[in-house]
Amino acid sequence: MKAINEKLNLLKTKIENNEKITISIFGLGSVGCYLLDYLVSLADPQLRLVVVGRNAEKMTQDVNIIKTAATIRRQLRSEIVIEGGCDFKDVSSIENTLRKIQPDFIVNSSRLFAGLKYGTISWSNLRAYGIWSPMSVLLGKNIMEAYEKAGCNAISINTSYSDAVIPWLKSAGMAYFDFGSGNLNHLIPRMKFYVAEQCGIQNLNDIDITLVASHFHDVVISKEGHTEGVKLLLSIKYQGKELNINHDVVYRACGIPMPTDQKRNMMNASSNFDIILGILTAIRTKTTVKIHTPGVDGNIGGYPYIIDAAGDTVKGYFTPQYDMEEMRQVNRKSIYCDGIENVADGYLIYTDELIRKVKDRFKVDIPKRVHLSEAEKVADLLINRIIMVNGK
Repeated sequence: MKAINEKLNLLKTKIENNEKITISIFGLGSVGCYLLDYLVSLADPQLRLVVVGRNAEKMTQDVNIIKTAATIRRQLRSEIVIEGGCDFKDVSSIENTLRKIQPDFIVNSSRLFAGLKYGTISWSNLRAYGIWSPMSVLLGKNIMEAYEKAGCNAISINTSYSDAVIPWLKSAGMAYFDFGSGNLNHLIPRMKFYVAEQCGIQNLNDIDITLVASHFHDVVISKEGHTEGVKLLLSIKYQGKELNINHDVVYRACGIPMPTDQKRNMMNASSNFDIILGILTAIRTKTTVKIHTPGVDGNIGGYPYIIDAAGDTVKGYFTPQYDMEEMRQVNRKSIYCDGIENVADGYLIYTDELIRKVKDRFKVDIPKRVHLSEAEKVADLLINRIIMVNGK
């Protein structure tokens, strides 16, 4: 597996040579459909968009409505390819698909158990989402195993609980995704809404926010407007200067009403889109772009990350605004609230508090430590004993 900077520079060469850039979307559920629509809306003829899944007929229906809507908007300039017959539970099937389509980007938007927001079960009962990590990791694990076997050099993005999933893969010695989507990107716009209103700022893009936190704080701040006592790293700047604004007040203002159904996946799809567009924009304009991404470089939690294409080569690196170890420690405290004590040596380690809550609420015993090789067994336990019983 090549390092991210090598992959970024391979992409740079293709962009500069005006070669087709292939973006593959694995899984065309609500996240995948929204993402495909957003990418089509770029009206970019250099993009080749490949949707990958088992059911070609179902994907064709979804692609046709997106193509039709884009044509009405006069935006259909990208090639769209449907790649059916790919079984995400079969590594060899994924490997064959990767060899065939030769992607430059891979977005994993697949879900092991579709049609249910697990958070509707876990937040009200556990106030923690990390319990579902064994479910989140399985299909991504298969994709990255196939990725390595195929000798793939695509920039890879994972959609499901990357705060723990990407470091779990890395800690087991596997190939792992370059970036995760979601979380911080969901929270930052809420902050911008409040700051713009309070400071009379017309263009939200003029507000520069840098935030360090894991998935838990995206949820607790957006739902309840506080940090559960954890001191996060947050910077809010306008025209390069730090704004003198109370961060606790900003957090409280983030609790804005939103739907709890699949429409929420507009945000996750937008986070994937932001990473892809940020990389393409940085390279094409020879500038520097900041993104926020969980799990980047196999680190636990969520981080601000820089794509720097201002020089002769493209570089990706963590923001120098904060010390790396300080960011790691904040994320450890943040994800602990989500039920994850640690990820190390191929093991995901649940907190004792989460184990007790699962026993109390659902009468189910989950193990303290889950090795990656045992993730499927624990995922089956979660599906059969918790989701099937409580998710109807």
